Amino acid sequence: MSKLFRACVLLLILGSCGARDGSAPRNLDNACSILIERPHYVRAFKQAERNWGVETHVLMAMIYQESKFISDNRPPHTYALGVIPTGRQSSALGYSQALNGTWAEYVDQEGGRGVSRTNIADATDFMGWYMAATVRENGIPLNDTYNQYLAYHDGRTGWRRGTYRSKPWLIRIAGEVRDRAVMYDAQLRTCRQFR
Repeated sequence: MSKLFRACVLLLILGSCGARDGSAPRNLDNACSILIERPHYVRAFKQAERNWGVETHVLMAMIYQESKFISDNRPPHTYALGVIPTGRQSSALGYSQALNGTWAEYVDQEGGRGVSRTNIADATDFMGWYMAATVRENGIPLNDTYNQYLAYHDGRTGWRRGTYRSKPWLIRIAGEVRDRAVMYDAQLRTCRQFR
């Protein structure tokens, strides 16, 4: 009985250590529902807004598009001959789908040690940092969700070169991100949890 009890306690401890908030919230079409289910998101969004001026509804719409609020989201694997895994499409990871190189630049400039792309506070701070740099380098206002998303996806240099113009699917997605930001903004205005 003692061994069984110890085994159960050990499993309980290991299970609680492994439990995390990595899955998507239940209702991704309702900003208030997301914040009620994940109250720590509110602190992260408000801190990013204080640090960088990026409004919550814009961040939420971009995170929805990039990761669907899944903390450890990664791009799919690529396969040779349809069956042999050859790696992932890119190094993107986490809520913000930050690439390794861009994340390293952020860590060097702002993040410091111990930041993680799978942490909502770090991911939103990264996105705010990136979008503020987009304002400085490209002159895209923080509330221009459409162009901010294009520059986020294709990079600031890619946006200046207009690389998105040859990607009708990306132009469509940027419109969807803009529309989602408008929807989230309207919802957040009625959300007591966010005030």
